[in-house]
Amino acid sequence: MTFNDFNFDQTLIDGLLSMGYKLPTPIQQQAIPVIQQGKDLIACAQTGTGKTAAFVLPILDKIIKTKKHGINTLIIAPTRELVLQIDQQIEGMAYFCGVSSIGIYGGNDGITWERQANALREGVDIVIATPGRLIALLQSGDVKFDTIEHLVLDEADRMLDMGFSDDIKTILKYVPEKRQTVMFSATMAPKIRKLAEHLLKTPESINIAISKPAAGIVQQAYVVYDNQKESLLKEILKNEDFSSIIIFSSTKEKVKDLYQTFKALNYSVKGFSSDLEQPEREEIMRDFKAKRLRILIGTDILSRGIDVDGISLVVNFDAPPDPEDYIHRIGRTARAEKAGVAITFINEKDQPRFAQIEALMGIDVDKIAIPGQYGKGPEYNPEVNKKKFDKPRGFGGKPKSGGSHSGNKKPFHRPKKA
Repeated sequence: MTFNDFNFDQTLIDGLLSMGYKLPTPIQQQAIPVIQQGKDLIACAQTGTGKTAAFVLPILDKIIKTKKHGINTLIIAPTRELVLQIDQQIEGMAYFCGVSSIGIYGGNDGITWERQANALREGVDIVIATPGRLIALLQSGDVKFDTIEHLVLDEADRMLDMGFSDDIKTILKYVPEKRQTVMFSATMAPKIRKLAEHLLKTPESINIAISKPAAGIVQQAYVVYDNQKESLLKEILKNEDFSSIIIFSSTKEKVKDLYQTFKALNYSVKGFSSDLEQPEREEIMRDFKAKRLRILIGTDILSRGIDVDGISLVVNFDAPPDPEDYIHRIGRTARAEKAGVAITFINEKDQPRFAQIEALMGIDVDKIAIPGQYGKGPEYNPEVNKKKFDKPRGFGGKPKSGGSHSGNKKPFHRPKKA
């Protein structure tokens, strides 16, 4: 199958070719025809599967072929970064089409607020927005959504996790009941099903590779004590084959500490957190995408909605809070069928949750021996540590039993180039 099989307008095909699109991904092959038929859709697809183009392309094609005045499409996303990413992709795909779009998000100045308000009043074709800023603009009273034909919720699970359930319900009051609604989510938990029942009418359902990391990711783990993590990370970063790196930490405070540590060692590094002003965040992402910045340290705000190709290494300095977050974190590497490495540091307390991650993926992640100069790490024994420490929230089911971590693996393995 090619993009020509969807009978897209030629100007849209030209935009795809200019962006380097070649063949549709599985989620695009399945979702595009459903959206073209005007049906509601609930799709389960993780980041990196091409899901943005799966809903953007058929909507763009409809707008081109049935051009009308007013706002045609509303796309709601959980973070500013994802809003910007979607807006940038629309801008590229619609380059030859004359379809307009705008990203609506907070954390900016009064000039930006007025520009966003004017765009909503004048009737841009596609609006991509975070819930909070959109509601603030809607409540100003002079924005009309009565021409909207398509409503898209991207990363719906993340929006619910971030507490946007009531905001979504508020936004729905402004949107026509007669519309096409499309929902994308990385998980299909009961809360997502419940939201879908409220929003969608007799929807089609698609499930693409739920909770499975990309095949090109080499996953490794080090079983460590907390006081070994920083020294081990320094050793890993000496490997110059890792040219583009994301390091995940569980707290903003740790992000700042790690940033200061590696900045003092003259590494090309920046910390990335919600404490930064929007212009700072955008500048950091531009530098990282352009490879002017080697290392990005952040919290889970980076794990979804950041679309950067060529990331060679992801390090989980702290094990993520739940299995789905692990999938999203390591999914920053090995994108577009390329190879990459994902390394996780597992302390004693995190062993039970990492066992749950392994159970979810259906694999045992290689436990790499710590180099001798850093001392011996703890044994990998999730069952014992589950009893020793409080059970983390958000986990269910029976954890896998573990054994001691193997000592016959070479540290810092680098995969063969794809």
